[in-house]
Amino acid sequence: MSLGRPRRSCLAVPGSSVKMLEKAQGLPADQVFLDLEDAVAPLAKPSARKNIVAALNEGGWGSKTRVVRVNDLTTPWTYTDVIEIVEGAGANLDCIMLPKVQSASHVEWLDLTLTQLEKTLGLPIGGIGIEAQIENAAGLVNVDAIAAASPRVETIIFGPADFMASLNMKSLVVGALNPDYPGDPFHYILMRILMAARMHDKQAIDGPYLQIKDVDGFREVAKRSAALGFDGKWVLHPGQLDAANEVYSPAQQDYDHAELILDAYDYFTSEVGGKLGAVMLGDEMIDEASRKMALVIAAKGRAAGMTRTSSFTPPSA
Repeated sequence: MSLGRPRRSCLAVPGSSVKMLEKAQGLPADQVFLDLEDAVAPLAKPSARKNIVAALNEGGWGSKTRVVRVNDLTTPWTYTDVIEIVEGAGANLDCIMLPKVQSASHVEWLDLTLTQLEKTLGLPIGGIGIEAQIENAAGLVNVDAIAAASPRVETIIFGPADFMASLNMKSLVVGALNPDYPGDPFHYILMRILMAARMHDKQAIDGPYLQIKDVDGFREVAKRSAALGFDGKWVLHPGQLDAANEVYSPAQQDYDHAELILDAYDYFTSEVGGKLGAVMLGDEMIDEASRKMALVIAAKGRAAGMTRTSSFTPPSA
């Protein structure tokens, strides 16, 4: 699987707040998404578009992935969102996030619109990616087709609040477990999104945890999707950033061990190492399957900028 852009932490920034747009540029988020949807009141959307265009063109975003979340296709704002943002700042934009995606046709519409804009503006064709947010039952049922709808699709995102409402879940707490349910009520949804994402070589991103001052709660929820294999999680407050970056990076010990497995396997399968397919590394047997697992952990560590603290020493003859 290709890891693509780092997205351990995906920071939400309301497009209606110039102050927050400026502050976000200096925060340690892997990705920022400048929001035109739920965080912006209907009457403020036209001015929010202008704020976002200015922030993309004038701001210092460093290595962050720059994303704009437009409104969903059931609203009257989506077309204008896409046109104004791409015409105004397409050269400084990495992806468009489309919320409440219910079918492949939603992604296909955005793909075609972006292609027309890129051709007209002289931008690289296919250069602007798509992030598809799954927020209701229809979106989940069609998630495989959504993931496959365009080569522009980079991520599949879980949107828990709208999803809970669409299922008539009896809870107002978004992102946390329900004490009345003996398990994780979101496990199936997360796994379904993850399967579709991995089938089509996309990233899977977990949604927000709304209790923004409860960093310990955020960390516990994040650990669950990270354990499944998710690549990152939405962050609604700067106080959640460090926890997200930590949880979706490998532990130092795991990163070191993964790199050690790769070095050892590379040696033992070589001519000088004896052309062996399965060998012992300490008390652990490693083989081709071990190498594939280690590649995932090593790639996550490298993407997070980690430095290994151990090295492989070939056995003496």
